[in-house]
Amino acid sequence: MVSLEQARVMIAQTLKKGREMGLKPLSVVVLDAGGHVQAFEREDGAAPGRFGIAHGKAYGAVMLGMAGRAQMARAEAQAYFMAAVNGVYGGAVVPVPGGVLLRDEQGVVIGALGVTGDTSDNDAEAALAGVAAAGLTGEA
Repeated sequence: MVSLEQARVMIAQTLKKGREMGLKPLSVVVLDAGGHVQAFEREDGAAPGRFGIAHGKAYGAVMLGMAGRAQMARAEAQAYFMAAVNGVYGGAVVPVPGGVLLRDEQGVVIGALGVTGDTSDNDAEAALAGVAAAGLTGEA
C-alpha cells in the first residue's frame, strides 16, 4: 500500500522537480491500489480543472495496471479499445504520459501517481523524481 507519508513525499518532490525544470504549475494526485485518492495538491496558478486530468492519468494506470505511456501506445494502436475502457470507467481515464504506476518490491501494483500541468512527457519526468524520492518503483 502507499502510505500517506509516501504520498506526501511524492507530491513534494514532484512539485520540486517541476520547479527545477521550469514547468508550468503542476497538480499531483496519489491513488491507492483501489483507485482511491490518498493525497492531492495543486500549485498556485494551476487551472482548477487539473484535478480531473491528474486523477484520470493515475486512475487509468492503476485500474488497467498500465502506465500512461503504455496506455497512449495502446490508444494509438487500438483506439476502439481505449474508447471502450473509457466507457467502462465513465470517461475517467486519460491515457497519456503523467500517469505513473507504483509497484512494491515484488512488482505488485500498490497505486498510481498522476501529474498534469505541463507537457505530458515533462509531467512524467517530474513524477518519476517524486516516486524515486519516496523509495518506490515507478513505471511511466
